[in-house]
Amino acid sequence: MKYTRWIGGGCPEEAEARLTEAGFPYLVSSVLAARGIRTPEEAEAFLAREHNLSYSPFLMKDMDKAAARINRAIADGEKIAVFGDYDVDGITATVLLIDYLKSRGARCVKYIPRRVEDGYGLGKEPMRLLVEREHIDLLVTVDCGITAVEEARYARELGIDLIITDHHECKEELPEAVAVVNPHRPDCPYPFKCLAGVGVALKLVLALGGPQREEALFSRYCALAAIGTVADVMHMSGENRTIVHRGLRSIRSSDFIGLRALLRETGLLDKEITSIQIGFVLAPRINAAGRMGEAELAADLLLTDDPARAEELARQLCQLNRERQLVEQEIFAQAVEQIDTLPEEERSALVLSSDQWHQGVVGIVASRLAEKYSCPSFMIHLNEDDMGKCSCRSYGGFNLFAALESCADLLEGFGGHELAAGFTIRKENIPAFRSRINRCVNQFSGGEPPVSSLEVDVTIHHPELVTLGEVEELGRLEPYGAGNNRPVFCLNGAKIETMQGVGQNKHLKLRLSKGKYFFDAIYFSVSKEASGLHTGQRVDAAFHLQINEFRGNRTVQLQIIDLRPSLYPSARERECLRLCRALLDGERVAPQDAARLLPGREQFVGVWQWVSRAAAGGTVTVDRLPALRAMAAAAGGAEPFLRTELCLAVFAERQLLHIRLEEDRMELRLGEAGRKVSLEESRYMRRLMDILGMEQKGGA
Repeated sequence: MKYTRWIGGGCPEEAEARLTEAGFPYLVSSVLAARGIRTPEEAEAFLAREHNLSYSPFLMKDMDKAAARINRAIADGEKIAVFGDYDVDGITATVLLIDYLKSRGARCVKYIPRRVEDGYGLGKEPMRLLVEREHIDLLVTVDCGITAVEEARYARELGIDLIITDHHECKEELPEAVAVVNPHRPDCPYPFKCLAGVGVALKLVLALGGPQREEALFSRYCALAAIGTVADVMHMSGENRTIVHRGLRSIRSSDFIGLRALLRETGLLDKEITSIQIGFVLAPRINAAGRMGEAELAADLLLTDDPARAEELARQLCQLNRERQLVEQEIFAQAVEQIDTLPEEERSALVLSSDQWHQGVVGIVASRLAEKYSCPSFMIHLNEDDMGKCSCRSYGGFNLFAALESCADLLEGFGGHELAAGFTIRKENIPAFRSRINRCVNQFSGGEPPVSSLEVDVTIHHPELVTLGEVEELGRLEPYGAGNNRPVFCLNGAKIETMQGVGQNKHLKLRLSKGKYFFDAIYFSVSKEASGLHTGQRVDAAFHLQINEFRGNRTVQLQIIDLRPSLYPSARERECLRLCRALLDGERVAPQDAARLLPGREQFVGVWQWVSRAAAGGTVTVDRLPALRAMAAAAGGAEPFLRTELCLAVFAERQLLHIRLEEDRMELRLGEAGRKVSLEESRYMRRLMDILGMEQKGGA
């Protein structure tokens, strides 16, 4: 079972007080303070989202060459092909550039590769077809091409000019093209390096339009740029924050009727759009087209000016997404079966392959596996020629691109960035790759088992301040994304008042209380049975705060991210632990307290049975307080929780059990099997009996 460690949650009280005194809302102040913002001036600077882009597009290396060549092609009536990628970033970049070129009267066509037939990136066969069938003169890539060294040479053989615009990591050799526009070029002076592919395409359009048209063009295309930027998980700072902020404000009034049709089909047309809706509603549907081999459908939807066709394409897109979900579930189940057969030394990085998997869906399954198993994941689709196409996802800061460079001799080709990448590999090289990549991950992690971490921004100490108005004010922190994640809050020691399965028991609806305050909560993709929790239990909840709208009513709702038996003692548990610790440390204990502490035989037996089962493999590491509660429930009798820790101490002193404490966890290791000892000979038991004036009896 994956163990999730919560980190953070400590908010600097002085900074929070300074911000709230300056007029910032409590929740906003606590998040800002937790993220290192200390003064009202810093808070104002962070919250004041820019309305205009900061830097001239011509600061980007080769942008002048790209703009000059495209403008010449438009003026001379040459035919231009825009070659995109099949993900959301590539599709929105393609649509953005094609729409602009058409507005200039350019002769242009689009080409979005098919995942299975064409593979990732600029390919020679599509280039040949564009020349032979479309008679193009100029090829412009968006969101791809930075590693296309051979393809650039082929373009010259075909007699066409090539312009590359991309945002992915560069290899040592750049393609030889008319222009290579990529902020990641080592020689590119552009100050902001984190633009998405659609962000680079937007900058190209602004360069083509000139300063006098910059505002009008940005206003038209910011919605498309926002969708691609959020979907590609770009760092939400600098110009990306401006792009997404402007895009969110304008998305419902966009001139692109296909986008409006998609909003209508998904029920978002009359709702406020945030980065959350882009990431979880719009992007998966646009992505589904590319994953299912229909990327052109999504591009056609966004480009059409026919309302009826827009409605039909939007319905088709949503249907494709439903099909993608079914395929994904099937592949995920098969991948889990494969993982169960892997030896332990091959589980630091999961390298899985099959000739039955849909190539367009393996990437999203890789993401789910990386999260489930807390390690990098590699999903390889094998074709009939025993050639594998892999989609891989990182975990825990492991740099995929650097790792693939170290395995380049085993690969036919690769590309991507630190967190997500892809490569081609021959089937016979997969075992060697699996072995080497596992060694890479082990070296990176120091051989430690993977631990999932959840970064908590703020621990809620004043539940009375979590009001509807306060939660609404959190919108000032938008847009969310990498580098500015949606805030995570936690509530420790809450009580489960009610819990029930909803959505065919796929999700869990709860009502939690903290003191006299109550909160409704929803825990998606977790059933009541899978939670392992019960009504009346004390838990720690980590969650996003959101507004739930139902039949015109708006209420605060906790969207649960993680729910665990509470690691924080109640007032009664604190008193029990204090009493037990006093005895173990040799402090004075009153006779009435000694009587409460003295375990009976049935309690020793209950605790020992629990420990024996838990540590059947020899050693187990558990959350301390939840384990003590579980042992107490197994032991029963009078004062079970009070006496449980004393039972453990007696077992440890008699060398039946070895205990190692680490923060809120404890490692339990069984001692030598078959030893028979007298528990009443323990110095702790002797001391209790002395206090109570009891005579020693036979061994327990």
